[in-house]
Amino acid sequence: MSERKLFTSESVSEGHPDKIADQISDAILDAILAKDPEAHVAAETAVYTGSVHVFGEISTNAYV
Repeated sequence: MSERKLFTSESVSEGHPDKIADQISDAILDAILAKDPEAHVAAETAVYTGSVHVFGEISTNAYV
């Protein structure tokens, strides 16, 4: 008997809040790692109508 698998994926278009949030988190990560390759970064971004919330944990010796 063969095993059945269900595969799903999500795609959002340019300008979607998820894309914007990813770009902000990626920019924070890139800026820190460019100055401190040994940094630990867990940056999360939430985008709502009229506001952006950035939160997480960052351990670095760099000033960004």
